Amino acid sequence: MNSVKKNKMLLHCCCAPCSTHPIRMLQNEFEVTAFFYNPNIHPEKEYRQRLFEMKMLMEKWGIPMIIDNYDVDQWFDSVKGFEEEAEGGKRCAICYEFRLLKTVQVANENGFDYFATTLSVSPHKKADIINAIGKKLEKQYGVPFYAADFKKKDGFKIGCEISREEGLYRQHYCGCVFSQRESKNREKRHD
Repeated sequence: MNSVKKNKMLLHCCCAPCSTHPIRMLQNEFEVTAFFYNPNIHPEKEYRQRLFEMKMLMEKWGIPMIIDNYDVDQWFDSVKGFEEEAEGGKRCAICYEFRLLKTVQVANENGFDYFATTLSVSPHKKADIINAIGKKLEKQYGVPFYAADFKKKDGFKIGCEISREEGLYRQHYCGCVFSQRESKNREKRHD
């Protein structure tokens, strides 16, 4: 029986819980490689925890994984001046582009047929902004971007269910020190 060769996709993964549903969906069509590049995650202890969970899940699922540098200083430089922006604002768009730029560069350098990101699975992330950035980078680098809104059709809920089944650590904020501060402020208002 001849199997159809799948296109290779480099999938930027922000964390294991957010990666579950997109990976399961994309594996039907692509040979997926997870790409962990998240210098926005703070503190470093949190970064290490998320990286550990991602490695464990990818090993369990048999998914190859590329881990890039923890470029904290470069990330802070990129969002300088936008520290007080509310979550979902300009700072987040800069952060999406920072991580997707590295993703498309690695995809281009390593012969991937497509690149994508799991970011749109979060109800806090705007898929239209993420997809516009991906399409812009596609034009610059010539690597097709797989535009998606993974939260649709209960994608976020499905990801949460898979995460529970897998016993994954689930964080309470997006990842950066600014979203962590906003999360803590929301918790105080609800106390």
